[in-house]
Amino acid sequence: MFSLYVIYPIIASMWLSFYDWDGLGEKVWLGTQNYIELFDDEAFYTSLKNNIIWLALYMLAVPAGLFIALFLNQTVTGIRIYKSLFFFPFVISQVVVGLIFSWFYAPNFGLFYNLIEWITGTGVAVLADDRYVTYGIIAAGLWPQIAYCMILYLTGLNNVSPDQIEAARLDGARGWRMLWHVILPQLRPATFIAVVVTVIGALRSFDLVSIMTDGGPYGSSRVLSFYMFEQALSEYGFRMGYGAAIAVILFAIMMVFISGFIWKMIRDERGM
Repeated sequence: MFSLYVIYPIIASMWLSFYDWDGLGEKVWLGTQNYIELFDDEAFYTSLKNNIIWLALYMLAVPAGLFIALFLNQTVTGIRIYKSLFFFPFVISQVVVGLIFSWFYAPNFGLFYNLIEWITGTGVAVLADDRYVTYGIIAAGLWPQIAYCMILYLTGLNNVSPDQIEAARLDGARGWRMLWHVILPQLRPATFIAVVVTVIGALRSFDLVSIMTDGGPYGSSRVLSFYMFEQALSEYGFRMGYGAAIAVILFAIMMVFISGFIWKMIRDERGM
């Protein structure tokens, strides 16, 4: 099953990236021509730059989810209400998230627009301004992603050894020392999953871009997954081979980030 649904599509996409194909007719062998064109494509570099911004800022979901989980992992009055509020973004679809933030940023009646107008005297149409649009979409994506990381860490905190906590307290560990030397090492499995899922979420990020801006204004909010769709499956020409080349680049970036994180975890566990 793994070979059928994971390995085969990866190999097939790599092979297809060397062809010109519209999805129906004969495949025409191009060699590396798709990649040569790709690296001379301004829209590709815009999408790549946006994906790098997504990766850098989306990783904020991991520490944010951790600290919210630490806050919620307490026995205090009303904590169930707080947990429900923080769980909420996780259970709604990306379509709903995109619509909520589109209304939030909307000129004239959007809460964010009116707040900025009240503070500065001039509102900012986030989704219509190429300087801010990518950051606005990332903020929308962080909302459910933080909730997801929080759930992972809450699960991990339930498995933290109370004996180690008690021993650390007897040794005088408190606050940051307790967190850094006792709790975080036991949360490595949760951290690994949180980082991997967050990297994948940052690199795909198709749904929010499609819902909130459709790649605009003027293509400035495109990411690689959206540009791949535009080239392979939209009115831009059904260039399956070119879209596959974009997919290969996207996969390579994902593997570099995830492999680097796995290597760091292995080194830390071995004390290297």
